[in-house]
Amino acid sequence: MLFGKHLNRLYLKYGLLYLVGIAALVAVDFYQLEIPTLIGGIIGDLEHMTLTEQGLLVYVLRIAMISAVLVIGRVVWRICIMGTSWRVGYDLRNEMFDHAEKLSRNFYQQNKSGALMALFTNDLDAVRMAFGPGILMTFDVLFLGAFALYKMFALQPVLTLITIVPLALVSVMAAFVSRITGAKFKARQKALENMFDFTQENFYGISVIKAFVNELREIRQFAKINKDNYEKNMSFVKVSTLLHTGIEMFITLIRIIMLAVGGYIAWLTFGLATGDPAKLDASGLAMFAGYFGTVIWPMMAIGRLINMRAQARASMQRISGMLDAPIDIKDAENAVTDIDIKGHIVFNNLTFRYPGSKAEVLKNVDFEINAGETVGIIGRTGSGKTTLVDVLLRLYNLKSNEVIVDGVDLMRIPLRTIRAAIGYVPQDNFIFSDTVRNNIGFGVDDASLEEIIEMAIAADVHENIDEFPNKYDTIVGERGVTLSGGQKQRISIARALMKDPPILIMDDSFSAVDTKTEEAVLARLQELRSGKTTILIAHRISTIKHADKIVVIDDGKVVAVGTHDALLSTSALYSEMVIRQQLEAAIEGGNANG
Repeated sequence: MLFGKHLNRLYLKYGLLYLVGIAALVAVDFYQLEIPTLIGGIIGDLEHMTLTEQGLLVYVLRIAMISAVLVIGRVVWRICIMGTSWRVGYDLRNEMFDHAEKLSRNFYQQNKSGALMALFTNDLDAVRMAFGPGILMTFDVLFLGAFALYKMFALQPVLTLITIVPLALVSVMAAFVSRITGAKFKARQKALENMFDFTQENFYGISVIKAFVNELREIRQFAKINKDNYEKNMSFVKVSTLLHTGIEMFITLIRIIMLAVGGYIAWLTFGLATGDPAKLDASGLAMFAGYFGTVIWPMMAIGRLINMRAQARASMQRISGMLDAPIDIKDAENAVTDIDIKGHIVFNNLTFRYPGSKAEVLKNVDFEINAGETVGIIGRTGSGKTTLVDVLLRLYNLKSNEVIVDGVDLMRIPLRTIRAAIGYVPQDNFIFSDTVRNNIGFGVDDASLEEIIEMAIAADVHENIDEFPNKYDTIVGERGVTLSGGQKQRISIARALMKDPPILIMDDSFSAVDTKTEEAVLARLQELRSGKTTILIAHRISTIKHADKIVVIDDGKVVAVGTHDALLSTSALYSEMVIRQQLEAAIEGGNANG
């Protein structure tokens, strides 16, 4: 069996079912050995001319009763052992997903999605097999093999010893090969991860690949990765096949030796009494052959079991690596549970580095957002605007009192509380492969269609949705591939507005829409967000110029804070950005007129 803190709990949870299944399995192992005994008895009675019609009927009824016991027992152990292995897989997969949802962004930056998907599929299946067929083989080897060898030894010790020698060789060979198969299995899993990663990235980036006419290059690259995956799998299959073939060769050798030696002993014994353990008559040889046929499976199972355990152990190590990954973003022990978030935010000399990095992304950021204000944040690309939002969403840990929300240190506010109070429109505008209705209503339980339509109108996307084949019940492609960039942005805005949160953060949420649409959405936002805090991160001055306050960030530092008019005269950087965007707009307008 496999052991570890993640599996011990499952052994305890399903221990009773496994005990019942093992008991049924042991009973089946014991009673199936009675059939060769009965068949040998029939042959013996025929040999000695003592078989009567009534005696034959007794033999048949006993065989029928044992067969019924075997059928019932096999049904029980299949339900209790094989069925429970699927329950174990179900529980373990739920535990993995639950833990994965709690892991920080840093974990996903260090682990590719292909590797994680392999954990949830191939690795988990390898562990499940150890909990099902693995347990079956373990107890068959222990009990069926032991019962059969005992009966064989009692019947003919010399012939039994001849069969045990190859069995020992099989065990030694299987133990040796299992070390190789474990390494081959790891290499196979790694190749599969690489193929998952490459394939997933290509599907997500198919439009870019086509735009750069790079299909042929990607096909060639995939062929190389697929060849590596093929070679790793073939290497694994060759070793596994060698193991199984070797075992079958030994079994065939044992069978030949058993029949040759047993036949010779039976020939010498013919006509003599079988009380002498050195003797073996025809009925004894038939029984011995039946016991040997029964012991073949445990012998073959030794190699398969070792191979399976090697795979399962390697897979469980990988799964445990994920389950043991620390949850570094979590509620503080002294968390404040009774806070009522209104949207008053203070950045108090905030300095931030990404985990594992020495570079300061935010440097002594110090400004205040009053509850109900609309605040614009602007700066050059890479200046730290989005990082400021990530910090507020508690995607990273901070020092005490670097960010204060409604008078409480952000680090002391429960994660669910702060995130529930924030509506967020991210830069990537992630859209689920679901209906438009469910995408907009994602953050609200039991949202009505009327409410969803109202928010879609506010985001100026209702008319577009109304033109879709099934309107709000239209299923968009994976990551919203069937939507335009502007439609994805506005659906993301509608989704955030559905929460009606005390704090709304929009991170460059108008980059894919024209200025007319932008003005329409901002006007509706002003009505809907009256008295609530709204943070607009933008590159375009038009997005934020009417904000109550504008924060200018450059190289991770706050270089200016004020209204649009005030910053034109007090901030050289802001004034430069305004002039440059006005010139760009004038050039674009001239080209359009031309």
